[in-house]
Amino acid sequence: MKRILISFVFLYSLISATTGLGEEKWQEQSSSHFLIYYKEAPLDFIKTVEENAEEYYNEITSNLGFTRYDSWTWDKRAIIYIYNDADDYIKSSKQANWSHGAASVHEKIIRTFPSAHGFFDSTLPHELGHIIFREFVGLYADVPTWFDEGVAMYQEKAKRWGTNKIVRQAMAEERFIPLNKLSTLRLNNKTERETVDLFYAEAASVVYFLMTEFGQSRFVSFCRELKEGHPFEVALKSVYVRFDNIEELNKRWVIYLEQ
Repeated sequence: MKRILISFVFLYSLISATTGLGEEKWQEQSSSHFLIYYKEAPLDFIKTVEENAEEYYNEITSNLGFTRYDSWTWDKRAIIYIYNDADDYIKSSKQANWSHGAASVHEKIIRTFPSAHGFFDSTLPHELGHIIFREFVGLYADVPTWFDEGVAMYQEKAKRWGTNKIVRQAMAEERFIPLNKLSTLRLNNKTERETVDLFYAEAASVVYFLMTEFGQSRFVSFCRELKEGHPFEVALKSVYVRFDNIEELNKRWVIYLEQ
């Protein structure tokens, strides 16, 4: 009996560590591809999260032109944690105070809160974009942070078209950050909000440029090169033959924005 009790305690601890339940009173809502954990959010909101997540699951794969090899069902379902508010989210998930959502791509976990800015139009598709992109190219693919974020931003419909204006304004005000510097920029809790916003705007603009000017099929080929382990600039030169390196991509992108 003692052995059974010890085994039960160990199993409960393992489940708590995996799901993040622990001593907190989380409630669960499940769907075909997602497990949604929440505390005080109303059930109708959680139901809407479930419906939107399922729609984005298919839509994002189609947007990127990816073929899905591994379905998110049963024990492979993605997990979404809905914290009560921004304070609960930032404190519990240890994110920057400007963050509205975060994705742990290896565990397929999304953390966010109901009042996150543009929850259904921005936060949810953005974080799902991170997971689906990394599921395709692999966790250890050589991908600059700005490109990873740009792919995620591309899933936010408003950001596909609205960011070019922001980048052009930064160019006019001489605040523009070239891609070689964008690749070394690390955002944290001390980063100025203006820099954070410009980082994401530029990231979205570059991916939009690649998608619209060169097409989805070439983008998929580029991602396959990354998936096969090729360095970012090697893959770039192989697929986008006009770009020998990031500096050349930056030059062509700037010309595109100035037209």
